[in-house]
Amino acid sequence: MTTTPSPALLEIKDLHVTYASGAAAVRGVDLTVAAGTKLGIAGESGCGKSTLALALLRLLPASAKLTGEILLDGEDVLTMKWGRLRAVRWAGASIVFQGAMHSLNAVHRIGDQIAEPVVLHQHATPAAARRRAADLLEQVGLPAARASAYPHELSGGQRQRVMIAMALACDPRLIVADEPTTALDVMIQAQILRLIERLVADQGISLMMISHDLTVLADTCDRLAVMYAGRVVEEGPARAVYDTAAHPYGRALSAAFPRIGDPASRRAPRGLPGDPPDPSALPGGCTFHPRCPVALDSCAEDDPALREAGAGRRAACVLVGSVGAPGSGTAADPGPAAAARAASADPAAAADPRAAADPGAADPSAAADSTPDLDPA
Repeated sequence: MTTTPSPALLEIKDLHVTYASGAAAVRGVDLTVAAGTKLGIAGESGCGKSTLALALLRLLPASAKLTGEILLDGEDVLTMKWGRLRAVRWAGASIVFQGAMHSLNAVHRIGDQIAEPVVLHQHATPAAARRRAADLLEQVGLPAARASAYPHELSGGQRQRVMIAMALACDPRLIVADEPTTALDVMIQAQILRLIERLVADQGISLMMISHDLTVLADTCDRLAVMYAGRVVEEGPARAVYDTAAHPYGRALSAAFPRIGDPASRRAPRGLPGDPPDPSALPGGCTFHPRCPVALDSCAEDDPALREAGAGRRAACVLVGSVGAPGSGTAADPGPAAAARAASADPAAAADPRAAADPGAADPSAAADSTPDLDPA
């Protein structure tokens, strides 16, 4: 039986964001979020994730230049008049900002802050808005009595739950969660993530979640997009991108997280040399090539577009689909400069620079060894 795909709730087409300083924070991003689905956005700090999130509802400084299209339910957010944009915020799409303590008003009770958008957007009476705020607090696992508390009287996890309640206040169809578990301990992170998953499933809301942590996104989202230097360099099913990334940057991000039960990743954690490029002074060609352990000489000149990398997958790398690409069974020659770059991240990779991008490339048996580590240290 053929399954009809869900209609697109959010379509981002060739989005560019340039700040007044000349920094190209977002460069030609194309993404789609279908109704009722969850999309994860991953990447290092400075890759453009938060700028992309703020651009969705035109929350960037007025001096920022935006081009392209952001279609929310078929309407272009970038061309909306102010009255229509104000109506879409909260009711059409809402954002859970990172750093709840800085996002909440320190001198207003949390119940009043949750009730305010209900009064403004749904024209509810103050009494009805307060009842709605109490219901939302209970939905996110807080007692209704906490509505009278000030932000500083709540723990970090409780404040994050308040932010989620505020995002749900006007029944939006899309929630953008920008680092929703930042600065929370592991147990509270897990609780917040399960809460988001439950609310999204129960209410049929679409979700765009932004995080540095690929493991969180792979566990929470349906699809995953990896950003680098303002561009999406890989996109596909979340678990597939995490387990078998096609782009060297995606593989490096995934390898940075140790696998439980894999002694190779514990004893030799892999990093990525260098820092992300300055958005106002991007290198020529593929912007990742100065850090890429498998870069070819042509990568300094050619900036590849996203290309097919398997079923429902795309990656912006010249090696995708060629000999040496993931799944091809053979290794491409990484070029004369790759060994030096790989060695700076992992001395063991000097003998085989492919290892920095693919932990199993140099010694497949090491990656496959799942023998528990019994070393008491």
